[in-house]
Amino acid sequence: MLCRPTVVNHFSAAPARLWVLAALALAGCTTVGPDYKQPAPPTVAGYTAQSLPQQTAATADMPLGGGQHFMSGQSVPARWWENFGSPKLDALIDQGLQASPSLAAAQATLRQAQQSYAAQAGSSLYPQVDANLGAQHQRSNNASFGQSGGERIFDLYNAGVKVSYNLDVFGGNRRALEALAAQADYQHYQLEGARQTLAANIATAAMTQAQYAAQISATEAILAAQQSQVDIAQKRFQLGAIARGDELSLQTQLEQTRASLPPLRNQLQQSNHLLAVLVGEAPGAAEIPQFSLSDFTLPSDVPVLVPSELVRQRPDIQASEALLRAANAEYGVAISKSYPQINLSATLGSQALATSSLFGPGSIIWSLAGQLAQPLFNGGLKAGVNSAQASFDAAAANYQQSVLQGLRNVADVLRALDNGAQTLQAQAAANAAAQASLDLIQQQYQLGGVSYLQLLTAQQQAQQTRINLITAQAQRLTNTAALYQAMGGGWSDIAH
Repeated sequence: MLCRPTVVNHFSAAPARLWVLAALALAGCTTVGPDYKQPAPPTVAGYTAQSLPQQTAATADMPLGGGQHFMSGQSVPARWWENFGSPKLDALIDQGLQASPSLAAAQATLRQAQQSYAAQAGSSLYPQVDANLGAQHQRSNNASFGQSGGERIFDLYNAGVKVSYNLDVFGGNRRALEALAAQADYQHYQLEGARQTLAANIATAAMTQAQYAAQISATEAILAAQQSQVDIAQKRFQLGAIARGDELSLQTQLEQTRASLPPLRNQLQQSNHLLAVLVGEAPGAAEIPQFSLSDFTLPSDVPVLVPSELVRQRPDIQASEALLRAANAEYGVAISKSYPQINLSATLGSQALATSSLFGPGSIIWSLAGQLAQPLFNGGLKAGVNSAQASFDAAAANYQQSVLQGLRNVADVLRALDNGAQTLQAQAAANAAAQASLDLIQQQYQLGGVSYLQLLTAQQQAQQTRINLITAQAQRLTNTAALYQAMGGGWSDIAH
């Protein structure tokens, strides 16, 4: 990297050595240290050892049971949460993106990094110009200089302008600016990652809230059915048709079902509290909408970027690369400290005994100075270079780890989508079988064909399979939200 600064000198009487320094600067300057090279993208073609099917399993006539197509190469929309078809979710995420304190902190940190870069650029890329104006009241004794006249008291006024500039011949200042620019990029990617994480957390919390609400509703329905069975059993016991033990067995099952409701309500309430904080409100004052699974539509097409594109789409990987760029620039800064530093300065001013003659022809004074400093012995310079090299090596390893973690994240979510669809299919079949079995046993029980133990077993199976089915339905939604986040969340569309 070459640069050719221009130095204008209006003082023909400048010492010859200053012209030598200026000539050296005009000859061009080189930025020491290695120029940054972007790491090569992953060469793997897929995320999992075994290839994925073109679409997930489908469960006919089941809400949230449709198959999902894996669309290779399809980009992620910037507002991916709108694919779930829930206006309530869209409004809640928009509120969070506007009011979240965590995003406000990330935005302030980004501004700080940008202003740090601007401050460094202003002080290193351009000459520094300072003006001064002063006045002194002095007393001198001419006799001390062997002159007549005795004591003299007078005022001295001065005004001037000083210009100074570091020529940065070997690029230490420019490398420092590269590091600060990379740090600003890092904070930018951190902010985008925080936005995507916030949107994904709100979506997941809303879907989880809907799951708990559905499980509470199903449990209450089961509880009502069991209460009816207990009421019948109590009447039959009073008539002497059944034993006391049979009635108590049904009562035990009823209370066990009742005991499962408070934990579910607690989880639902905690989901509401989480949503309130995510959108920047206090749990006690927020009006959080209540979601049901029917509020959401399962996207039929989901994007799958190839690994080489993924590393350019995920904010966390881009943030890790920004730190790598910063470490590369800091390595150049450490190297530049071993090279000469050249500084030029010039002053132009006026000095007079009275303000009326401060800018007169005979009051002008000027100076031109140059300085070259070359380290001759500094035992710490080599260690500083070695330290910067080690820091770069660590940043490179951290970048590779970020890429691997990103690939693993996507692989986990893709498998979760595929396995989650199969789980829902199996749970739907189990729920249908358990409900049919319960209906049959209830009919047989009323006719006296089965025991209370068989009825209790059928009720337990129906209750558990219904809860598991709801969990599988909600899991398909949260897995899909996790995939959008794992694919980078479409943040690059917002950035550009």
